[in-house]
Amino acid sequence: MSKKIVVITGSPRKDGNSFAMTDAFIRAAEEQGHSVTRFDAAQKNVGGCHACETCYKTGKACSFDDDFNEIAPALLEADVVVFSTPVYWYSIPAQIKAVIDKMYSFCVAGKDIAGKECMLIACCEEDDQSVLDGVRIPIERTAALVKWHMAGEVLVPGVLNVGDIEKTDGCRQAAALAEKL
Repeated sequence: MSKKIVVITGSPRKDGNSFAMTDAFIRAAEEQGHSVTRFDAAQKNVGGCHACETCYKTGKACSFDDDFNEIAPALLEADVVVFSTPVYWYSIPAQIKAVIDKMYSFCVAGKDIAGKECMLIACCEEDDQSVLDGVRIPIERTAALVKWHMAGEVLVPGVLNVGDIEKTDGCRQAAALAEKL
């Protein structure tokens, strides 16, 4: 069965390691007949949540009219949401964090987003696998909060420079993640 997949990336480096894994995932998912919509958060204008709780009062997810209003409808329709990101200073990059924070609008407006599958593709500079916890744990907790099923993760440490991912099996793992759908 074909699924609607939304991929949200967090890296501003279009030729970086997490993008390479994202591309491998998307190719594999599309080859299986899935529909993929990609949002590169670093190339979008998504501001932080103002906690004004006026979500959807204007007909849009966010009263502060930014690119989250383009992302929100796709998230609502998705069967699968994939976050793909590097670790920045032991956490989620601000660009993707703003998108995650604005998902609060679904809760405020009573939008039922439960039942989706969630996946994570992440990499970091350090060789210590626990460095990825700064991304992994918030995504897993977000999925639990909104009642999404964590369907898989690819976590690759030890990649910093562009192309370092090619020295690992990260792209192969990302493609294999798509096969779990």
